[in-house]
Amino acid sequence: MGPYKIIQRICQVAYELQLPQELSMVHPVFHVLMLQKYICDPSHITLTKDVQVMEELTYEEVPTAILDQQVKKLRDKELPTVKVLWGSPQVEEITWEAEETMQSKYPHLFESKDNVHRC
Repeated sequence: MGPYKIIQRICQVAYELQLPQELSMVHPVFHVLMLQKYICDPSHITLTKDVQVMEELTYEEVPTAILDQQVKKLRDKELPTVKVLWGSPQVEEITWEAEETMQSKYPHLFESKDNVHRC
């Protein structure tokens, strides 16, 4: 999202941003790890109407693909897991999740074997 103007440096690791009115429920001070240096490019702008912040100020990341599968061996059982690609084109994250949980919440990712990309 953004870019947004920096209003002030709060401390060495926190900055206050000038957020638009539609983000008034979000606290305007951010840790530097949540910020990125901005290099002007009109294609980078995400409209704030495309981001839906819930009342408790959280959002839900949606998985975009299953990248791999494996069976994690525990002491007395085996747990099938899947490598999941989360997020948007701007921010991507990869985690290992329980296959059963992912299948129940996001069955569309398992509709065909073509959706699983072996690494």
